[in-house]
Amino acid sequence: MAQSTPLDLSQGPVNKQILHLAMPTMYGMMFQAFYDIVDMIWIGFISPAAVASATIFITLFWIVEVLNEIVGTSSVSMISQYHGAQDFERTRLAAEQTIIFKIILATCGAIVMALLLEPAYRMYSDDPDVIGYGLEYGFIRIAFIPVFFSSYSVNTIFRCTGDAKTPMRLLTGAAIVNIVLDPLLMFDVIPGTSIPGMGWGMAGAAIATVTAMTFSFVVGFSLLLAGKAPIKIRFTGLFKLDKEMDYKLMTVGLPSGMNLCFRNVVTFIILKLVAMYGTEAIAVVGVATRIYQFGIMPSMGIQTGSGIIVGHSLGADNPLRAKDVVRQTNRDCLLFTGIFALAAMLFPGKLLGLFMGGSTVSDEGARLLFIMGPCMLVCASMSGFGAAFYGSGENRPILYSSLLGQWCFQVPYALAVTLVLHLPVTWLWLAYLVGDCAEALSRRYFYSRGAWMKKRV
Repeated sequence: MAQSTPLDLSQGPVNKQILHLAMPTMYGMMFQAFYDIVDMIWIGFISPAAVASATIFITLFWIVEVLNEIVGTSSVSMISQYHGAQDFERTRLAAEQTIIFKIILATCGAIVMALLLEPAYRMYSDDPDVIGYGLEYGFIRIAFIPVFFSSYSVNTIFRCTGDAKTPMRLLTGAAIVNIVLDPLLMFDVIPGTSIPGMGWGMAGAAIATVTAMTFSFVVGFSLLLAGKAPIKIRFTGLFKLDKEMDYKLMTVGLPSGMNLCFRNVVTFIILKLVAMYGTEAIAVVGVATRIYQFGIMPSMGIQTGSGIIVGHSLGADNPLRAKDVVRQTNRDCLLFTGIFALAAMLFPGKLLGLFMGGSTVSDEGARLLFIMGPCMLVCASMSGFGAAFYGSGENRPILYSSLLGQWCFQVPYALAVTLVLHLPVTWLWLAYLVGDCAEALSRRYFYSRGAWMKKRV
């Protein structure tokens, strides 16, 4: 089959291009977040300790996700700008190097995480059920980190060359696989039915997730090798490193990786403070943050797709079009995310109860999800600025804004209400909103300075 005709994202109606590229990206990312939510719903039928163990693992997983963030952010800027400049040879080379470089980094990260997994769990909880469930779930997930990273890269390559529908289909297929396998592998009898299952518990949840992601990677990678994409990669190109390209992959996205690293440290600190209020509080945070992540997926999907359009526009030396993309992205993100924010504020207790095996949720837990509603809107309001920074490769403002919001506002506030004032947990929940508001204002300031419009990679 012949290669697809490359799509020119550097011209044409702005919102039409956003809808063409960003909407499929949004749907795909929402399906990915959806099967994370399904995971948590089924895990909730095991026990609050199981939910807490999954919450802690997700927090720990972001240790290695920093490596993915560095290379992934670099690859978005590089592939989209090379493709926007019609330099298809460098586009192909960047795509190949992204995959092989991520595999190497993911393997190293998985080894480190496996060694640290049990000590890290004991740092957060002395509940033997939490630790046991966590190790049962975690080691399986860790073994497939290279596949996870590679799958992200495959989707990035398709999106950055103008094909957002294929990643959407891959993620949708993966979600369906995960949704079907979860209850079949986890329970002796699927809750609410008489259908028998394998009864593997938390191990079953992990196996369902890694099977789904492996499916997505194998299909997408095969399409790239077969030339059924705007850019065809060569299998032989995956066995050699390119010094110049790899240097850019490690440096262009380094501020974004540092940003994620610092954010992870903040997440560890906040979760440690939450742990002072008990296992149920940890479980509530895990559920609420999953709902929050699902709610902001429209913004993240649109931001991802719009960042690619920004990169194409800058690669074609059209910065004014890039500014139009940013403005339209902010409007679209507020519209789509507002629906989920409203639901979180109107029905917090009912939404949380779905993830806790149908049990009644405390008022404190419901207040956390209520607070997550305004947090979703704040996140949406800065998505366009994120598209400008990621698409241009000017990623330092992302780092600076995050440092300001989290380390100058969120962490000091959280420490004050817990360790100094000893206030109820509801006051700790407000730390999320305090940090997000400060970060959003900072991003707007850096965007208005305009340095991103002159950046090229």
